[in-house]
Amino acid sequence: MGRIAFFTFFVLLAILLGIFAVNMVRTSDPYIKTVLSLEGNPAQGHAIFQINCAGCHGLEATGSVGPSLQSVSKRKSRYGLIHQVIGGQTPPMPKFQPNAKEMADLLSYLESL
Repeated sequence: MGRIAFFTFFVLLAILLGIFAVNMVRTSDPYIKTVLSLEGNPAQGHAIFQINCAGCHGLEATGSVGPSLQSVSKRKSRYGLIHQVIGGQTPPMPKFQPNAKEMADLLSYLESL
C-alpha cells in the first residue's frame, strides 16, 4: 500500500506542477498580459466581430460555417479565447492577429454573448 500511495502522490504532484507551469507561461506572454490588462469595449468588439468573424460564425454569433459562439466564455477561459482567435488552430479558422486593444474589445464582446 505504501508504494501505491507514494506513486499516487507523485502523479498528483506532477499534474499540479504541470498546471502551474502552463499558467505561468500563459500569464507571462506579453501580448496576453497586455490584452488582459485592458478594458474592452463590447460595442467595438462587435464591430470587429462583424468584419472578421461573422462570415463564418453568423451575424449574431449563432453559427454558420463555424460554430455558435453564444455563451462561449462559459466553455473557454479568457486565455483560451485569445489563443483560439490568434492561433487559428481549429481548421478552417484562419489566424487573426488583432492588436491588443482590438483583442480586448473582441474578448469583451465574446464574453457578452
